[in-house]
Amino acid sequence: MKEFGEIPPRDGPHRATSYDVAQLAKVSQSAVSRCFRPGGSISPEMRKRVLKAAATLGYQPNAMASGLITKRSNLVAILISNLTNLHYPQVLAELTQRFDANGIRVLLFALQAESDVGRALDQVWRYRVDGVIAAARLSPAQLAQFDRHGVPVVLYNRIGESDPVASVHCDSAGGERLLIERLCAKGHKRFAIIAGPSDSFVSNERVESARLALERHGIVPRIVPGNFDHESGGAAATALLSAKTRPDAIVCANDLMAIGALDSARHVFGLNVPAELSIVGFDGVGPAAWPSYQLTTIRQPVRRMTDAAVTMLIDRIENPDLPPEVRSFSGALIEGTSARI
Repeated sequence: MKEFGEIPPRDGPHRATSYDVAQLAKVSQSAVSRCFRPGGSISPEMRKRVLKAAATLGYQPNAMASGLITKRSNLVAILISNLTNLHYPQVLAELTQRFDANGIRVLLFALQAESDVGRALDQVWRYRVDGVIAAARLSPAQLAQFDRHGVPVVLYNRIGESDPVASVHCDSAGGERLLIERLCAKGHKRFAIIAGPSDSFVSNERVESARLALERHGIVPRIVPGNFDHESGGAAATALLSAKTRPDAIVCANDLMAIGALDSARHVFGLNVPAELSIVGFDGVGPAAWPSYQLTTIRQPVRRMTDAAVTMLIDRIENPDLPPEVRSFSGALIEGTSARI
């Protein structure tokens, strides 16, 4: 008995199909489909025959056609602001790797600002994605669109602001309270906060958490705006340190602004950090640990958070009736040399 059948005749240019592979391998088309479907049930011997026939014919399964059969596109969308992607690329890399390990491809929608999410959603619906991870603020009306389209969503590093929504987030409030308590315990009295973009859920949560923690100590901080980048952190620190009464502690809504504030304090004003001024951030990005900065910050457990987000979304793709689940992760205090804590 021949291991293979005859190679089907071709008239002109021809892209091999699953029928061609089945004919050559002497198996059914359903066997070919199972061979290329993650988790498909097929014997090792039959898989070997199919893969050999596919290699001979140069066959590649058609993902679009498979989606018509399974009713899934095997695509998920990630909504993420450019600021998050630029300054915290580990988030996107971890999410992409974990989806890829599950045979799922990612469509990235990079937002200039979180308030641009509405325009991105108009595009998301056209691709018929199986699910969405949103690292951007979604209004109740926008969340309702997911229900209407039958597309599950998991919020990343934020929570639903009205009705419960499946979400994964770092405990920003707990992290800010820890930083403030440690700073106050060391005798800091004059506080300033450098905020991020006004439409950023993460910035608003961190700033409000720090403000409330200081309020419990009878301290009213000066709050100045930033844009989550090095330049705005430096500019904000320059304005604060040029004032008649300087702060003795600056709390920044993320690490990049804290690094900018550090550069300004040291190189523009010649201050000894942390002897004359303490500066803290939040996130735990790579540059924060560089020897020239050694920033005191709260490091987010990115790998654990992305694992949870991917698992939660896949579970909801498989079972759309799962109730909302909120998973909160504590950040780790990194005691650098930028603050007396």
